[in-house]
Amino acid sequence: MKQPILSLLFLVLISFGHGQSKIPAKDAILSDKDFKFLEILTKTIIDSSRIYPGERVADQMGTNNTGGILVKPGGRESYPAFWIRDYAMSLETGFISGEEQRHMLLLTASTQADRTWLTKNGAMVPLGTIADHIRMDDGLPIYFPGTYSFEEQGTPEFGRTPPYGDQFFFIYMAHYYVATTQDLSILGKEINGMNLMDRLEIAFSVPPSRLDNHIVTTTEHFRGIDFGFRDVMTITGDLCYPSILKFKAALELSELFEKQNNQEKVEKYTVIANKIKEALPLVFMDERGMLKASNGKGSQADVWSTALAVYYGILDGKATERTSRFLAQAYENGYLSYKGNIRHILTTDDFSDSTVWEFSLAQKNTYQNGAYWGTPTGWVCYVIAKTNYKLAQQLAKEYIDDLRQSDFRKGKEYGAPFECFHPSGHTQNPLYMTTVSCPLPAFRNITRP
Repeated sequence: MKQPILSLLFLVLISFGHGQSKIPAKDAILSDKDFKFLEILTKTIIDSSRIYPGERVADQMGTNNTGGILVKPGGRESYPAFWIRDYAMSLETGFISGEEQRHMLLLTASTQADRTWLTKNGAMVPLGTIADHIRMDDGLPIYFPGTYSFEEQGTPEFGRTPPYGDQFFFIYMAHYYVATTQDLSILGKEINGMNLMDRLEIAFSVPPSRLDNHIVTTTEHFRGIDFGFRDVMTITGDLCYPSILKFKAALELSELFEKQNNQEKVEKYTVIANKIKEALPLVFMDERGMLKASNGKGSQADVWSTALAVYYGILDGKATERTSRFLAQAYENGYLSYKGNIRHILTTDDFSDSTVWEFSLAQKNTYQNGAYWGTPTGWVCYVIAKTNYKLAQQLAKEYIDDLRQSDFRKGKEYGAPFECFHPSGHTQNPLYMTTVSCPLPAFRNITRP
């Protein structure tokens, strides 16, 4: 078993590199000019998202007292704290230094829950939980969405346990840091009496999962958010998106243990990755080649999960081709995107006339409930390029053209990259980082079949 497992690990890790800039091929997904534009814009947005020691971003949040640079989810005054998820999803750009990474990795480790406890609102924070976001003034971890208050966190609408994705992003942060700095010693560094490698393993085990196939799962009465980019949704049952993140985290742990010559742990985590890879299409795939977000509440075909599963090599062969052709057709029919940005759910798959997702705190066609996001555009282009490269180039060009048209550098009345927007005029949070930091490395990884 070991040889195919290690081959899978090698292929996945080689596919995604370490964020180093690549020279676009002659027939790349974007022209040289558009690649350069996106790289400069992404670097600019990441620069604007940095909070330097002693810097104040929003009056009510105080100054950055963590002792190092933090990278928040975007520029200006939006989201004035350190979000693990958005930061980790931006690492592959290559625009965050090793010194910056080390500080944010160790800060995240130091705020990992060191015991299981209950919030005043009756939610549980399990041992090993990674924060959703961390306050910059006092370094306090906020494990739940919806608040900046340590005391008031954990209200029912945002789940009874913390979101499931951040544990796996923590593992990615450590893996990426080691891969780009070659600093293996950090894995043995003790933080509050426990070394980092042990902390990574504990974090991996926090999200509840099926005993047989390791798929992340939740229940209505003891629910956690599946992924922070839909934290205003109620999604229950077996969960697709965090299971994809768990697959990747298992491979990353396997590689880290390989560097430590621990073959028993290498095999343990590669077996887990293989079981998740085998189970995902069986549990979640519909007849069109789309993966559903779950098999409970919110069991709807999820564009983000589907695209990411192909991007990470979970779906392959005939399954990838079927998915690619379906998304290409959905794009051509106008069900998938608007100005190069992507919906969570195809417009044909809305749950009802009044909501996109089955259960949502957001109104239809706003925010996570039907607005269009740039964050997954690169993954979707990657999928479509498998069977229709020209169409993928067209989608990527629409995305770039919209960024150019609404580029925040043109004046105060402009705000691109926005977190999300809708044809109705709805927009959310200008200068949003993952809108550009996720597509850029994905575009670098797209090659003509």
